[in-house]
Amino acid sequence: MARKDVELIEKAGLDVNILLKKLIAAAAAEFTTYYYYTLLRAHATGIEGESIKEIIEDARLEDRNHFEALVPRIYELGGDLPNDIREFSNIAACRDAKLPEEPTIENLLKVLLEAERCAVAVYKDICNYTFGKDPRTYELALAILHEEIEHESWFEELLTGKPSGHFRRRQPGESPYVSKFLKT
Repeated sequence: MARKDVELIEKAGLDVNILLKKLIAAAAAEFTTYYYYTLLRAHATGIEGESIKEIIEDARLEDRNHFEALVPRIYELGGDLPNDIREFSNIAACRDAKLPEEPTIENLLKVLLEAERCAVAVYKDICNYTFGKDPRTYELALAILHEEIEHESWFEELLTGKPSGHFRRRQPGESPYVSKFLKT
């Protein structure tokens, strides 16, 4: 028996299987990004590195929150996550944010910026797909999109020196837009 939510979404013209693929790929990207940002943060060394560690940490923790917020929605829609972590990471919507061969601060920032730009595109796509058809998923994707745009702005500012107008969080992993979706 289909859940009423899924039935209404399908009635609105949305293919739930396509949506689930998008959400699972986004969750995989958030999960792998959390891992890779851990490595990137550890390699942000020296005086310059110390100045960006906390910003990487904010993005890292918020990406974990994005994963945690996506998982319940995936299951609500009748989906599930792969049982194999390798399979899961292979379907990530974004390339791995791997440690560059030359882990200079500039190269770390380039990797971080590329990862955030991909995340912005992923959530814009999900927002466009669900707009007017699945308000719950749309609102979740939009909340994540807000945070990903801020992350992108942080790293772009650090890389280019041009002001972004965005500020660090009061607390690491605060997730000001996504926190309402997290189970406490």
